[in-house]
Order: sequence, then structure tokens, then C-alpha cells
Amino acid sequence: MKKIIGLLLVLVFVGCSTINVAEEKKTEKTKETKKIVVAHRGASGYLPEHSMAAKSMAYAMGADYIEQDVVMTKDNELVVLHDHYLDRVTNVAEVYPYRKREDGRYYAIDFTLKEIKGLKMTEGFNVKGGKTVAGFPERFPIWKSDFRVHTLAEEIELIQGLNKSTGENIGIYPEIKAPWFHRHEGKDISVAVLKVLKKYGYTQKNDLVYLQCFDPNELIRIKTELLPEFGMDIKLVQLIAETSWDETMVYEDGKAVPYNYDWMFEEVGMEKISQYADGIGPWKPMLVTNRSTKGNLIITDMVKDAHRYGMVVHPYTFRLDKGRIPGYASNFEDMLDIFYNKVGVDGVFTDFPDRAVNFLKVKKIRGY
Repeated sequence: MKKIIGLLLVLVFVGCSTINVAEEKKTEKTKETKKIVVAHRGASGYLPEHSMAAKSMAYAMGADYIEQDVVMTKDNELVVLHDHYLDRVTNVAEVYPYRKREDGRYYAIDFTLKEIKGLKMTEGFNVKGGKTVAGFPERFPIWKSDFRVHTLAEEIELIQGLNKSTGENIGIYPEIKAPWFHRHEGKDISVAVLKVLKKYGYTQKNDLVYLQCFDPNELIRIKTELLPEFGMDIKLVQLIAETSWDETMVYEDGKAVPYNYDWMFEEVGMEKISQYADGIGPWKPMLVTNRSTKGNLIITDMVKDAHRYGMVVHPYTFRLDKGRIPGYASNFEDMLDIFYNKVGVDGVFTDFPDRAVNFLKVKKIRGY
């Protein structure tokens, strides 16, 4: 019976039915009692993204949640990497020069966990003219110190261990990366992630976990099929991208084509998302447009509409690097003030969690 109901729900979503199961969510209250700070890939403004050091620093800085981007290895292990390839943050091209695919990338799914753990990890970089150039030149210097890729389980054990030793209660915010790619390669990453979350006690809405994904089809599957199968009911967040980013692909006649996100920006977009998700993770310009100026903020209706249907809003990514603060904000704290107070978001993803935590404390924002 549950499988039949799940199938019907999927058909409803795919067909963009006007059946409004979100009506019940209009009166729901969020479990959060304060504005939150999500450490984007850890304290990645100070240490290499997704390193254990960056996660520990984010914890010490007082972030409410710490993010884990999750991809799968050849031997079905879950590792914490922003990309489903290795060449942007490791020395894989040097160690395994002949194992790149036709597109020139070295995919995590083509390597075992042992092989990946044998690589050195560093601050994100690009190769230009044969030279390695840091993505953020003012951040931690590339190839300095010693950082390694770790598993999702290892990071959860770090955070839960710190919760025990400090008496704090910091949450996790995993993202299932490119489930469409993994399934095309014969691996069900969503099932693997849910098994780990359940093993470590993240099973209910009031547990300190948000599970996020850019792929709407996969989130619907998780909501209607996988969570019931696992006896789980955790909070789900729909990440929102521009179609042109090719963030999510769908296979048509064996060829990958970009998923069209346009429906999320239509009048009924938030209502449809609320049928399967508890929150959204939009890009900042989707909430305050880039046409905004200091004297004229152009705020979209996305937050208002999401709140109307009982969803939280956690936009990405708040950085204080050169060129990363929009012209309508005087500085990083002014940008935070605009989004927390004028736009009304419930939390932010930031590479500099200490600055956001301090901002909330100074301003005496709800819960701090």
C-alpha cells in the first residue's frame, strides 16, 4: 500500500498536479527556534574545504550546522567532496596521470577509498597555462600542511564526538551530490547516505540534520519511497540552481541534458516544492537581485512564498573574499543584515561561520 501511495505522489509531482498537499504545511511551525549559521564545507574561508581541520574549526566557531557534500567511490564508500571528481582539490593527476576520463576529469567513482585516502588534499585550485592557481588566492596556501579526504561516517563521528566532549549539540547538513550521475554509473548514493544517517541516529524531523540535494526527482524519490522504506522522516531541502549551470542532468535517449529549474521561479513553484521538501536552498541573487543598489534593494517573493508554505530558507554562499560582496552591501556584516533582517531568511551558508555567529550575537538576533 505504501509503495502505491508513493508511486501516486511521484506521478503528481511529475505531472505538476494542482493537488495541494502543502495546505497542511501552512500551519506548521519550524523546529528551529533561532536564525542559524551553516558552515559551508566547514570553515572553508580559513582552511581547505571539507578537510577535517575545516570542520573542527567551524565547530569551534559556533556554527549551528556543518555541511557535508557526499560522493561515492568505486568500492561504494561515501566520501566528503564538493565535486564528484578529484582533480580540483587533490594531487590525483600527479599520482594517477592515466586514469582520467575522456573529458579530462578524474572521477571519485573510478577510485577506491584506499586510493583516495592516499592522495593529498588542498585548497581548491585550477590549472592555467600549466600552472596551479588557487581559486581564492588570499585563503590557505595550496599544498601546505597535510590534508586528506575522509568519509561521511568519519565526519559524523567527529561532530558527534565533539558534541559529547563539549556538551554542545551541533547538527549536520549533508548534500547528496549528482545522484543522477551515480545512478547512471550503477550506484544508488541516496540509499547509501540514508543507511549512514540511520546508523548514526538521524531519523526524525527533530533530529539535527537537513538532507539537501539539487535534484528534484531524487528528493521526491527520497520523500515518497526511500524514507518510508527506512522508517525515517528527516528534513529535506531543495537546493535551487540556474538551469544553465548544468547542476542537475536527466538522461534522454542515453544522453545527459540539463534539468529545467524554471518552474521553481513560477508563482506556484514554492507550493510544489513544499509537497516534498521542508526548506529551500537558493542562490543569493534569487532573493536579492543583482540589479539592486544600496538605495534600492530588489527583493523577490521567494522567501515570503516559501514561508507561506511552511518551509525554511537557507541561501548560499556568503563570502567576504574580494569581489564576493555585492554592490548593494557596504560590507560582509551589512550583507548579513540585509538577508537575515530585511529579506527574512532563516539561516545562511557561509565560508566564514565565525563572522555570521558574531553578527547574530552582536545584533542579539533571535536565539543568540
